Amino acid sequence: MACNKFAIAGVSRNKNKFGNAVFRELKKKNYDIVPVNPNMENFSGEKCYRSIADLPSGIEGLIVTTRPDASLEIIKEALGKGIKNIFLQQGAQNSEIIEFAGSNGINLVYGQCVLMFAKPTGIHKFHERIARFFRFYPN
Repeated sequence: MACNKFAIAGVSRNKNKFGNAVFRELKKKNYDIVPVNPNMENFSGEKCYRSIADLPSGIEGLIVTTRPDASLEIIKEALGKGIKNIFLQQGAQNSEIIEFAGSNGINLVYGQCVLMFAKPTGIHKFHERIARFFRFYPN
């Protein structure tokens, strides 16, 4: 979460979907973040990019909130754009993705909730403290 500008793949119009919640929460915490969804032109008043390949320059990190069957292609596109800091939200990963990231020099965080790392409050702050205490918090 030390990057200056992020893209989030998997934003959704559905407020009950996690990509929607992550985008709103990170915006509320003043993160510079852009939405990505192939089926939207704008999202929450922001230009929505149809693919990672369409992103403007300057994106340093990517948060992926898609199903694993879509995540690998998204990560490959990110690598093609030079984006190597990737956070896979819980449930967005599988062993093929993890192996691909490891063999391609991608700085990958997975199996965690991104909100635990983004200036956490409430339950996410509690999860952060527990993870640090039990040394599950990634470096």
